[in-house]
Amino acid sequence: MNVPAPNYQSLGYDRILVAVDGTPQQELVIQRAIIIAANNNAELYIGHVVDATSLETAGSYPLELLGTLEKSFREGIAPQISEAEQEPQIRKVELIVKIGRVRETLRNEIIDVVKPDLIICGALGLSNFRYALMGSTSTFLSRIPGCDTLVVK
Repeated sequence: MNVPAPNYQSLGYDRILVAVDGTPQQELVIQRAIIIAANNNAELYIGHVVDATSLETAGSYPLELLGTLEKSFREGIAPQISEAEQEPQIRKVELIVKIGRVRETLRNEIIDVVKPDLIICGALGLSNFRYALMGSTSTFLSRIPGCDTLVVK
C-alpha cells in the first residue's frame, strides 16, 4: 500500500472544538484555542453545556432560569468570540451552547455533531473525593476516539 508522505497541511487540525465550563480558566483555554485554530487555518467551535444536573436533583425548576444561565454565558464570552471572528486565519467561528447533563450533552449534541479532530479543554482540578465520584471532564474528553485532546493547565 502506497501512502503519500505527510506534509504540514495534512498533519494539522481542521475542526477544533474548545470545551469551556464558565470557570475563570476558560479565558486562557479560549486564547490557546484561537492561536491553534489560526495556526492551522481551522474552523473553531466553542462549546458549553449549561449543567442541568443539579437542577434536576432539586426536582422542578423554572425553565427561565436555564435561559438566563445561557444568556449570561453568551454575554460573558462575547468579547472572545469577537476576537476569534476577527482572526483572518480562522475559517469559521461558531458558539454552541446546550443545556443538559454535561458529558452526555457534550458528546451527543456537540462532539458528535462537530466531529472535531482536536478538542481543547481546561483542567479544573477537582478534589480527590469529587474526582473519585464523578471523574473529570478532561479525562472523559481524552477518551474520545479519533480525536486528539489538549488539556490546558
